[in-house]
Amino acid sequence: MRGTLRNGPGRLATFDRFLVRAVSRQPSGPQDMFFSDLSAAATKGKLWFAIAGGFALVPGNPRRAAVHGLLALGTASAVTNLVFKTLLPRARPLPEDLPIFRFVHPQPTSSSLPSGHSASAVAFTLGVGLVSPALGVVLAPVAAGVAYSRIHTGAHWPSDVLFGSVIGVGAAILTRNWWPERQTAPSNGRTPAEAPAIDDGEGLSIAVNVRGGSYSPDTVVLLRETFPQAHIHELEEGGDVAAAIQAAAARPGTRALGVWGGDGTVGSAAAAAVGHSLPLLVLPGGTLNHFARDAGVATLAQAAAAAAAGTAVSSDFGLVTVGRGIEGADETLELTMLNTASIGVYPNLVRRRERLQSALGKPLAGLVAGLRTFALESPTTLKIDGVRHKLWILYLGRGRYYPRDVAPLARPVLDDGVLDIRMVTADGSFARLRLLWAVLTGTVASTKVTHLSEASRLSIEAVGEPLVLAVDGEPLPGVRTAEFTVQRGQLRVYSPLGGGKNQ
Repeated sequence: MRGTLRNGPGRLATFDRFLVRAVSRQPSGPQDMFFSDLSAAATKGKLWFAIAGGFALVPGNPRRAAVHGLLALGTASAVTNLVFKTLLPRARPLPEDLPIFRFVHPQPTSSSLPSGHSASAVAFTLGVGLVSPALGVVLAPVAAGVAYSRIHTGAHWPSDVLFGSVIGVGAAILTRNWWPERQTAPSNGRTPAEAPAIDDGEGLSIAVNVRGGSYSPDTVVLLRETFPQAHIHELEEGGDVAAAIQAAAARPGTRALGVWGGDGTVGSAAAAAVGHSLPLLVLPGGTLNHFARDAGVATLAQAAAAAAAGTAVSSDFGLVTVGRGIEGADETLELTMLNTASIGVYPNLVRRRERLQSALGKPLAGLVAGLRTFALESPTTLKIDGVRHKLWILYLGRGRYYPRDVAPLARPVLDDGVLDIRMVTADGSFARLRLLWAVLTGTVASTKVTHLSEASRLSIEAVGEPLVLAVDGEPLPGVRTAEFTVQRGQLRVYSPLGGGKNQ
């Protein structure tokens, strides 16, 4: 570094030497060891990573502040070390500029301009402060101490510290919209619906899918204890589930239809309930029970209480008309969609996220699952409402889901009359890299490869090979065409959120 710029020309050099002389005149004391230790602690970001780790243990604002601080720190460090230290070589202060006992040992050999310690300190502190001003205020003296320590120990000229601090401010501002706070879903809105009060099960026909995720030999025993007067029909393995549920709904004297099973079984029961003008009692017996959860029925006890009180809510359901073509045989199917449908890599994304969620938590599991899925999978070509697209994901929610990104989790309203449409396309250049960057920075919802919209009807058409369409978690291969519509408010579902008693 001796062949590089010694200390800059003119006023900058005068400014630097004036401040360094002022520092050199300070008497020795405990502060020398303090600033030396503080500077060493901040080397390679160790101090800031430790602070971020402490913040990460506290859910909410501190955790989000830590994430933003580290993103800003990483950006500032990369810009400082990979760009400016290469473009602006500068020699560091020499022993004659400060008392020798103050000099950091060994002195760094990289360019003095700009100060990486200062850039990282300011970036992390301001990044944290943009999310949590109180935490930013607490960290500000520490960041200032780190920045000053680089002058006190002879590692940098004052202008190096100033330039590094400016880089840190810029990095924090640049990354302020990365990993934004997840959008808060509105409060649950439920429209009360009329349904008969069924206490002991009289007038209730229950279809039980023995292939449901939580089915056991004790399931029917438990249901008979809860609803002693109900008619309980176990669906045979390998049988026509939809036909058996229709038969249960058509049984004479039936006033309500109950169903025990996963979301696919519940969808068939919903179609039968609407067709026979019956309220639906969802008994959470599947693996995930998405619709039951959104209806406020997480347990058998909650379902029984809602039935006994006669409280119910109104819900939409989706109607999916599917055209299939497999080995020259064409057929048309009509399916009920209570929750979601998807084409592309979305099912793989969800499976990866759910495997990781218990160990990593939802946000980090979503990040890891997204990076792995979009790095490994290939996009699909199809037409959506007649427009050709190349995409990784077409996601359709029956109703608005939150948050508004590619990993929706909650649906607060059951009868808003819309299809929640989310497309992650691969139409443009460098689409995969842009998408991976958006996943990494938490900006998937705002990137140009993601398209969010709403409609009451949507059509798709395969281009080339038939598609695999997943409806409420059930994959359907060989799909050539599909049309989705929303049937608004036609389904009545027992729910503890439904209001007063009906007779």
